[in-house]
Formats: sequence, C-alpha cells, structure tokens
Amino acid sequence: MTPGRAAGAVRDWRRELGLEPHPEGGYYRRIYTSSRTVAVPGGERPLATSIHYLLTRERPCGRLHRNRSDILHFLIDGGPAEYLTLTGEGCAERVVLDAAGCTFLLVPGGVWKGSRLVDGASHALVAEVVTPGFDYADHEFASWEDIRNLAHLHERLRPFLP
Repeated sequence: MTPGRAAGAVRDWRRELGLEPHPEGGYYRRIYTSSRTVAVPGGERPLATSIHYLLTRERPCGRLHRNRSDILHFLIDGGPAEYLTLTGEGCAERVVLDAAGCTFLLVPGGVWKGSRLVDGASHALVAEVVTPGFDYADHEFASWEDIRNLAHLHERLRPFLP
C-alpha cells in the first residue's frame, strides 16, 4: 500500500500523473517522444511517442477517431474499458481490456476506434505507444458523415460520436 493512502482508496491518477483533458475524451499526458525521427507522407515524425490515457466516470468515453500510425494500448489499472474498432469491411470489432483477461490491444493505423468504460468501471488507465510517433496532423475525428454508409452500426457507434 502507498504511504498515506487508506486501504481500498482509489488512486487519483489524474493528479498523480499530471493528466490534462484530452480532445477525444478522458485525460492524458505525453510521457515519451523518441529523439529519432522517420519520414512519413506528412513529414518527419518521432520514431515513437507514448502517453498515459485515463477514462473516468466524469469523462468515460473516447470519441471515434483514427490515426495514420499504429497504436498499442496497455491497460495499467482499472477497467474494464471497451474499445470498438471499425474494419474496412464495415464491421465493428469489440475488445474489452480488463485485468482478468485482455490487457493489450493493437489498433493499426487508419482504423477508426472509440473507447469507453463499461460494467460500472470507475476508471481505466492505459498506456499508449504510437509508431511512428503521434502528430495531430495524422489524427481525424469521425463525424456522422464519415459513417453514413454504416447505417447498420449507427446505434453501436452513437456513444462514440458527438
């Protein structure tokens, strides 16, 4: 047990890690940026970047978005957290990160993804590694227009869209 914390007390990850509100939902802070770079269609990018990402009851959902780079997700604490990804065939795949089962997820570049707390979870702290490294120029939020051809998925996607 951490000194000064009562047994059973929930850690204040937002404060401990200095996390700020993330534009897609939840909270985050970049924790690593590689000093090495690689050329991509949008220009030079770090070889890799990493963040801590936190979903809470106050900010329980990460909006549907996609990045050009691959993103590895590692559950550190809490959960379960549901990740919904859209394949090129118009199918939705659901992966739940939780301590009792799956604690790791790879989302390839170009794949739409959204995340949210499920099953009454109070929080989910995830570490993400992005390769090539993250740049907002490579990031895109989904709109209803982007998924208009996926009418069969509109109800499943509603929590992940504005």
